[in-house]
Amino acid sequence: MTAQRALVRQVGDRVRESQEALVEGLVQDIRAQIGALDQEAAARSLLEASITENVVAAINFLRQGIDPDQLEAPTAALAYARVLAQRDVPQSALIRAYRIGHQRFLDHTFALLDDLPAADRVPVCVELVRLSGQFIDLICEQVGRAYERERDRWVASRSGVRQQWVTDLLGGGPVDRAAAARALRYPLDAVHLACTLWPAARMTSFDLVAAVDDVRAHAVSALRARAALVVPTDEYEARLWLALPGPPNASAAPSSSSSSSSSASASASASASAPGYLGAPEGSPLHAAFGRPGAGLGGFRTSARQAARIREILGTRLGSGAAAAPLWVHYDQAAPVALMAGDLPAVRDFVTSTLGALAAAGARETVLRDTLRVFLDRHRSHAATARAMSLHRNSVQYRVHRATALLPHGERDLADDFNVRAALLAVHWLGDAVLATGP
Repeated sequence: MTAQRALVRQVGDRVRESQEALVEGLVQDIRAQIGALDQEAAARSLLEASITENVVAAINFLRQGIDPDQLEAPTAALAYARVLAQRDVPQSALIRAYRIGHQRFLDHTFALLDDLPAADRVPVCVELVRLSGQFIDLICEQVGRAYERERDRWVASRSGVRQQWVTDLLGGGPVDRAAAARALRYPLDAVHLACTLWPAARMTSFDLVAAVDDVRAHAVSALRARAALVVPTDEYEARLWLALPGPPNASAAPSSSSSSSSSASASASASASAPGYLGAPEGSPLHAAFGRPGAGLGGFRTSARQAARIREILGTRLGSGAAAAPLWVHYDQAAPVALMAGDLPAVRDFVTSTLGALAAAGARETVLRDTLRVFLDRHRSHAATARAMSLHRNSVQYRVHRATALLPHGERDLADDFNVRAALLAVHWLGDAVLATGP
């Protein structure tokens, strides 16, 4: 091994030691600079996995002197390229992300060379530029081919054609509505209820197709829908639009005050009286996030956007280690949280400053928060709270007293309880992701 090769390996060792910070910075940079890649939680998770595996592969390439002919793009990088192709994200956005990653990798690496002798720094920098450029070119070539193959396959399929039309409709630009309605076989002048569906547990893509079709049939029957449109988002997620009968209704879902303990029964009872509200069938294997019904092309877009926000909220909750989320959730059940959930650090600051010690992540605090939330939702009725939570009235009184004592200013915080209610609702839907992380 030459002296220069040994120095490059030494630099690779140093980069490996600071790998976590490099990955975190890359994720933030790419999301900030490329709007097309700043998507919902599931896609962001794939982006982070792709960046992590690419960084690890690049470090190994430097340290081990891997033959470029043997270099293969990481599995997560290829999977992410295919998902972007399915979602109609331009390939240029993907390649630009790699260029940003290359530049940040070099900046990060050069910052680790300060203690090298001046005579060694220049040749090592030249070699790092050569090797990293070789690496990024080979990886970009492979992920580019994966993207193009998937894009060709996806567009050629019926689902891909539907997705293309839906992408155009949701994009906000000019679109031939009549041609879109004919191609989709779906009336765009209707009142639309949008829904995002994804597995509640591991399942094959074949089983997902069958499960989504079951939901479609259930929804059409329960809501007497004029038509339904199913469009896969990727291999493990699908969108569903229902063209509802009759004119728009101003109230299409129950109040957000419904508690999780009674959400299933509330769904069933509300569906008969609230157009667009659909309860989960027993044993459903899918999560479902619903928007509000809306009329015309504007309603088609808005309902889908609302469903996507609820999908992101549930993804955050499920990924935070909190208790399992309700399977089917409508926008009105979590609308205030949907409006604030785009900035989790800010929501966490609001929750912890508003709830004080009640924002701790312990099991006792969880019980007290849930009781206080239901109590405030039930207009501070101990009897109504006891019925909703299947508790004795004395137990409710005790829990409310203990929960109130943990608030920063005790009972004074409930004199005007708007902030407390909002903070409790945020914790209910976003889980541990917005709780206090330490002392």
